[in-house]
Amino acid sequence: MLRGFRRRCPNCGQGFMFDGYLKVAESCPVCAEELSHHRADDGPAYLTILIVGHLMAPFIHIVFTRFRPEPMVMATIFTVTCVALSLYLLPRLKGLVVGIQWARRMHGFGAA
Repeated sequence: MLRGFRRRCPNCGQGFMFDGYLKVAESCPVCAEELSHHRADDGPAYLTILIVGHLMAPFIHIVFTRFRPEPMVMATIFTVTCVALSLYLLPRLKGLVVGIQWARRMHGFGAA
């Protein structure tokens, strides 16, 4: 799971798991582990929304009740923060999901 979160191959931990921002490579460039059978689907997006929402909601409430900033200032700051956090977490959580699937030998990872 940690190797996946670091966006590395779950088998060797050396090669990059992704060809682009979210496209999982066909295989690891270092150990040639086949990565194309992953089925991450909507799991990483759901986890990203869940984590960002649970992290940001308390901060929004605290900032609003204690500091009372202008609505546009608050909306701008929290929109940028939510987007940045989402963009940071999404590929890492996709790597984590692929790493879990690899570790559990799901979706063809354990095939001989």
